Amino acid sequence: MQAVPHDQQQEDDDDADDVMSVALAYRQAGAWQVDLMPDSFGDDLPALISLTRGQPGSVALVDVAHEFFLAVRLVAGTERLLLSDASAGADWDLAGDVLDVLDLDLPDEDEDEVVPAGDLEIFADLGLGPDGLLDLLDDPDAYADEMLSVLAERLGFGEPYERVVGAEDDA
Repeated sequence: MQAVPHDQQQEDDDDADDVMSVALAYRQAGAWQVDLMPDSFGDDLPALISLTRGQPGSVALVDVAHEFFLAVRLVAGTERLLLSDASAGADWDLAGDVLDVLDLDLPDEDEDEVVPAGDLEIFADLGLGPDGLLDLLDDPDAYADEMLSVLAERLGFGEPYERVVGAEDDA
């Protein structure tokens, strides 16, 4: 195992501290279930992908500092990723990792609008197509936790999502 310099370790710890929630939604006996996962999943893209591989049909949702969110799904054996704000890649390791996997560059700094990155069809099979998803992502005043609550509601697991994420917020 390679030693991590103290200042780098502190930076990595700070990134992990910014993860607000990591939720895994999945169907069990025909109903949506949502589990809160350890925050450490929120700064480890390979672990998030493995998490969805371990629970077929699941959706992993990560809220980072209420600034942006990441959604991860495995559909027909293919990893599908959606980053709510591609410009987050300039400041957040997780977002940068997603852009690397997607082979995308950071958006121009001149852009005033939020530009999502990834698969806008990620939830099409669950009834939320690209137009509906873009409508959700297009609100410049919405925080990531608010967008995730609306997303969970539109996908059909709003109540269990709010129950576990709200309980975490209350703790």
